[in-house]
Amino acid sequence: MTRTVKEGGAGRLHPLVDLRMDRAWFEELQSRIDRNGPWDDWTLYQLAMEAEHSRRIESFEELQCVRFLNGLEPMKHQTDTAVRVLHDMGGRAILADEVGLGKTIEAGLILKEYMVRGLVRKALILVPASLVLQWVRELNTKFGITAIAQKRAHTWNYDVVVASIDTAKRDPHRELLLGTDYDMLIIDEAHKLKNKKTTNYQFITQLRKKYCLLLTATPVQNDLEELYNLITLLKPGQLGGHGEFASNFVVGKRTPKNEGQLQEALSSVMIRNRRGEGDVKFTKRIVRNIPLQLSTEEMNLYEAVTTFVRERYEESGGNLTSMLSMVTLQREVCSSRDSVFLTLVNLFKKTAEDSPVRGKIWELIEVIKQIKSNTKAEKAMELVRESDGKVIIFTEYRATQEYLLQYFRGSDITAVPYRGGMGRGKKDWMMDLFRGRAQVMIATEAGGEGINLQFCSRIINFDLPWNPMRVEQRIGRVHRLGQTEDVQIYNLCTLGTIEEHIVNLLHEKINMFESVIGELDHILERFEQEETMEQRLARVLLEARDEKDLTQGIEHLGHSIRKYAEQPAETENTAMPEEAEAPAPRRGSRAARRHAINRLLDGASTIVEVDSP
Repeated sequence: MTRTVKEGGAGRLHPLVDLRMDRAWFEELQSRIDRNGPWDDWTLYQLAMEAEHSRRIESFEELQCVRFLNGLEPMKHQTDTAVRVLHDMGGRAILADEVGLGKTIEAGLILKEYMVRGLVRKALILVPASLVLQWVRELNTKFGITAIAQKRAHTWNYDVVVASIDTAKRDPHRELLLGTDYDMLIIDEAHKLKNKKTTNYQFITQLRKKYCLLLTATPVQNDLEELYNLITLLKPGQLGGHGEFASNFVVGKRTPKNEGQLQEALSSVMIRNRRGEGDVKFTKRIVRNIPLQLSTEEMNLYEAVTTFVRERYEESGGNLTSMLSMVTLQREVCSSRDSVFLTLVNLFKKTAEDSPVRGKIWELIEVIKQIKSNTKAEKAMELVRESDGKVIIFTEYRATQEYLLQYFRGSDITAVPYRGGMGRGKKDWMMDLFRGRAQVMIATEAGGEGINLQFCSRIINFDLPWNPMRVEQRIGRVHRLGQTEDVQIYNLCTLGTIEEHIVNLLHEKINMFESVIGELDHILERFEQEETMEQRLARVLLEARDEKDLTQGIEHLGHSIRKYAEQPAETENTAMPEEAEAPAPRRGSRAARRHAINRLLDGASTIVEVDSP
């Protein structure tokens, strides 16, 4: 029956509750007892047990984060790095892997592990402006970490924020960040903090952080003080005071001493994985050198510029230092008429009005006006049309980049630029367009730092740098861990020019395109004792009287590099093929410093050497 009550004094009756007993629950219980006894369904029980088992922590030593990753299977050297940072380094480490081995993945694993264990909630990640979006995307998609790119003042309040250090150090952001306690700070391209006198270094020093990761493939280049500054930033006192460090570990501020003791100190804060023997396989590099015959008008320009540059060199008395702009002109003529034109215009403006050189410059401009096509651009277009995937074209010159953009757009091929000087937003936009609907990206050297392009497997070197390591850095943007396709590398080279010799030198003489980056770096360190590779090439070019002279000079240069390659790195003074004795690096020279520093870093902390193609 239904029972009512009086409310207030009004005497009105309202239904309150139906007290009739609902026996449905009792009937359900009875049916379950009849079926299984007074227990739940056996299948549901098994599922519950499996769920509990999956959440069980077998060992405190193992990584808990790997079960929360989204489609990412980290490699052994990456998980080993994360475990070591977690248990041996207390969350403060320099991740100094060579290029392409996945420092970002290692940092993501470490951050995720600390978050899973409840040790990190608030994290700040400072990276070059061009890499902000890349970091945000990686953390969100691969690690399930809700990271936010800093755009407005209020975004600093989110738990995980990715920003550029240049933005972070400026007011009004600076004071807000310095007033915040961060559980973890991660800094990419940390070698840019090597000078403790910079505002960047001072700013990072003042940030309050419990854990800290510094990512850099080059923790030190020419001066051991750079390494001291980085480690002091990470873990003050690890190497003692500055005077103590200099006294105990440095000879003349350049060369290390007591290497064993110093390596031991470094191994507690730095991990450096190198390419070498291991179980990680890279895809292949397939290199094609594309010889091109210039048109008559283009060859006329090349020969006229070559004559002009050599005349200026002779007038300077063989002073290579004063010839830098001229050497640039010689290199540009193998790229595009547009690059040559801009350099000539600037040179014309800087030349005295009464100088006869002005007339010669104007003659070169008249030669440029006769050129109506670009042989290289036509070949690049052909290669792009033959490709069914993404293509990145590298050039050293902004004017060539602009020309190629217009050339491709005029042929209904979607091409986007990428270069230094672009703002972060525009770089992110260009990268998204290339990942999406654009088939071609045209990038300059300055724009290629740190970007990952595993979704692209074709590279066209429209023009080649004279420094082999810069060529390797280009290829490293595409040929890296995560690349699933063999990488096609096309080197455009114009016959009868210095470019033909450069390609022959890089490919045939020093086998650059198949060499391991670490090996190539060590070879060049020993080779560049007095002059850089670019300086040697420039001198050969400028002093050659004719094509035969140039060929012999390049052959001799390549022969010298090969002898350094065949010489064991650890025995600088042993005899070399076809030569009684190799010149040991002069004490205090750039080569000697680099060799000693690399030996120090490699001995300090190498977990695994990863197999290279």
